Amino acid sequence: MDHKEIIGKCMEHKHALIFAAGIATAIVGKKVIESKTFKDTATKGMATVMSAKKDAEEAFQDMKENAEDIIVDANAETKKEIYVESKE
Repeated sequence: MDHKEIIGKCMEHKHALIFAAGIATAIVGKKVIESKTFKDTATKGMATVMSAKKDAEEAFQDMKENAEDIIVDANAETKKEIYVESKE
């Protein structure tokens, strides 16, 4: 039997091969997910994401406070201009 005949025989049973590959993938996937290395890596990744989220929230809060200060300053300047103009 040459490789073309072997491939031909496999193609006759491709649905069975796909099913077997699915089972093998599930078994390997389960082993990977249950491994300590995967859990440690996932935990470190989650910690990194949570840290980045916290940093982003702090940066957003700083930007919000700065924007509010700019608005207050702009309103104060506008009121000052109105007051000065009306006084004249």
